[in-house]
Amino acid sequence: MRYSNYIGVFAGVLLLVLSFQNWIYIPSLQIHVTGMGATVKTVFGKPALMHFYLLPVMFVLFLVPKIWAKRINPFLGAINFAWAFRNLLLLSTCRNGECPEKTSILYVYFFAALIVLVMSMLPRIKTTSSN
Repeated sequence: MRYSNYIGVFAGVLLLVLSFQNWIYIPSLQIHVTGMGATVKTVFGKPALMHFYLLPVMFVLFLVPKIWAKRINPFLGAINFAWAFRNLLLLSTCRNGECPEKTSILYVYFFAALIVLVMSMLPRIKTTSSN
């Protein structure tokens, strides 16, 4: 695709912005959990912190017009997507008979990670043939 690199960078920025939004609400504790933690100590920690390490490297690889960069980026995109899937499962699971109230931000976050993965697999790679 022609604009896959720019769409991937935009989806990655969206992923980082959504990390600061409320993902779930736990009624018994009356707290909101974001991707960067909660106001009180919870078992979730900072689930989106891994994206802050992976996505800047992916942004550089999206914008570098070299074939090695386009081949490394899907690997990092898969790790990024797996981490988002882990967060979706971890945060939406019921514990001790209580289910958290999930917001739509959690699902948008997951689909933004999916878009980053798909866009990392669709770059325009220019190769020379030896014919």
